[in-house]
Amino acid sequence: MSQTCHPEAVGPRFSPDKMLVARDKTMEAVQRIASLIRPGMTEQQAKVLAKDELEKMGMDRLWHGIIIRFGASTLKTFSQPIDPDNVLLEDDIFFIDLGVVWDGHEGDAGDTFVTGDHAGKRACARAARQLWFEVATKWRAEGPGGPALYQFAQARAQAMGWKLNMDIQGHRVSDFPHAIYKAGSLGDFSACPDTGLWILEIQISDPAGTCGAFYEDLLSRHDQSPPAA
Repeated sequence: MSQTCHPEAVGPRFSPDKMLVARDKTMEAVQRIASLIRPGMTEQQAKVLAKDELEKMGMDRLWHGIIIRFGASTLKTFSQPIDPDNVLLEDDIFFIDLGVVWDGHEGDAGDTFVTGDHAGKRACARAARQLWFEVATKWRAEGPGGPALYQFAQARAQAMGWKLNMDIQGHRVSDFPHAIYKAGSLGDFSACPDTGLWILEIQISDPAGTCGAFYEDLLSRHDQSPPAA
């Protein structure tokens, strides 16, 4: 007989402190990899570069594939394959999504970057970060469940002039592997999500559908400051 796990179950090795370390190292990796990506690179070249950097940083392993998307591919969702020959342009937008295991614990982080001075692309990247922090602030202040968080995110995105991708609604993390708990998406979890166990994902697009932006991070009651634009 199969046993049903609680959506917020964790394994015997689970450590809240190690989850925070995994979070910090994954976000650091996102920023480090972004600083190495240059116009003229393909998505596949950037993916290889990212794997090399993670190995230099001493990761245990990946728990999901490296996702790096350039230009119009920033509109794609997690499950869609990368376009290996897609080239980053001089005045472009890209995002990085990493799922990495450090000391047996899962980090998951993503952010969006621009290579030039295009005002609309810079605004899109900033808006994804701003929206993430508004939703996380609401969670800390009011304790809503996942469906309410994403309803709030959708309304705020529309008010800000962007479209929220409601097919991307967060997920669990824990000591590796969280997948055994079959917790589903954050957007379907009706209780208030506990600190340090859930990833809040935000993916938006501009109204014309020319580009998108992505930001994700661990929902944590520890202080989290928005990164520089």
